[in-house]
Amino acid sequence: MGVPRPDGFFGNCNPNNKKNYRTRCSALIKTDKENVLIDTSPDLRQQMLNQKVKTIDKVFYSHMHGDQTHGINDLRSFYIKKKNAINVFADSITSKYLKKSFSYCFDNYSKEYPATLKLNGIKKKLFIKNSKRNIKITPITVKHGSVKSICYIIDKKLAYISDVSEIYKKDFKHFKNLKYLIIDCLWYKYHPSHFNLEKSLSMIDIFSPNKAILTNLHTDIDYDKIMKLLPKNVVPACDGLAIKL
Repeated sequence: MGVPRPDGFFGNCNPNNKKNYRTRCSALIKTDKENVLIDTSPDLRQQMLNQKVKTIDKVFYSHMHGDQTHGINDLRSFYIKKKNAINVFADSITSKYLKKSFSYCFDNYSKEYPATLKLNGIKKKLFIKNSKRNIKITPITVKHGSVKSICYIIDKKLAYISDVSEIYKKDFKHFKNLKYLIIDCLWYKYHPSHFNLEKSLSMIDIFSPNKAILTNLHTDIDYDKIMKLLPKNVVPACDGLAIKL
């Protein structure tokens, strides 16, 4: 829901700390050739304005829930600038949901209202353009409660796992010894669809990244308070956090 919730509720979060103001999670991958989004949260417009993002070239979706998809209409502004349909990538379930819920984004209704997005399936290997070499993106399916979610491994250096309740053991090898691990940590207590702090830290211990970043933090988790509980190589995410690979 972000922090504060729409009703102004901060929970345990100190409203005097700017790092406790959280929009719904998404990520932007920037190279010198492309800007690529992971998910279009309902807060996409404000996120793009805050970070002064002028172009979007592709979108990779994790799953079909509203907090990861319902900012999709704001991609229209980037289509107007680009003058070409933006490629979006999603698994079959998410693709069906997007087509059903936002058909106007994908269908040509008239010259005045052309399709702004082009829907593509998730391939085993995805790439982002870069001047020196293309950046390889590896999608890995994880469990997210009763649905599946896609996490993305970028250039074998960083994993982005925003919504997860279980990572399948057969895939552990993909997550070990990365430079960065960005991982779901909704709150302190158990949740059926998300990692809590205990589970996140246990996975971080197994995967041994150089640095781990906790994302998707709910109103339970105050930035300063959780910082005191974390190992030195683990930090909570905050809006606008940037990482250079």
